[in-house]
Amino acid sequence: MKLNWGTGIAFFYGIFALSLVAVVIKSTTIDHSLVSEQYYADDLNYQAQYNKLSNSLSLTQDLQVALDNAEGKVEFRFPEQVGKPAGEIVFFCPSDSKSDFRVAIQPDQDNRQIVPVAGLKPGIWRVKVDWQAGGKAFFKEVIITI
Repeated sequence: MKLNWGTGIAFFYGIFALSLVAVVIKSTTIDHSLVSEQYYADDLNYQAQYNKLSNSLSLTQDLQVALDNAEGKVEFRFPEQVGKPAGEIVFFCPSDSKSDFRVAIQPDQDNRQIVPVAGLKPGIWRVKVDWQAGGKAFFKEVIITI
């Protein structure tokens, strides 16, 4: 069999078509989940989030987050200067959205809250603390490794 221009072009387009089919098949097997289900609303609320971060930076004593892997807990120490906090703590696992969970902020008399993390999936977690106290809203995000 003699190869000519027509055979070469047909061979090239055949390989091109097969590679496109392979890319489409591969792309259907990848999880394209979003970081947030309501990302449009999150984008619209960006200024409010920025104000919370600004309020957090203006505190003389910052919210302290301490991980104790040996005892399997995370301790949150809220600043006493702003009063009793209320809000929510979100544990976000970037590798598995099904592992995410939320905890309501309910500190003790010393403005401390302990969250057990002994049974969580090992890896990197983003801890997002969205809280209000003294008429202002605050936000802090910390990355921990369990």
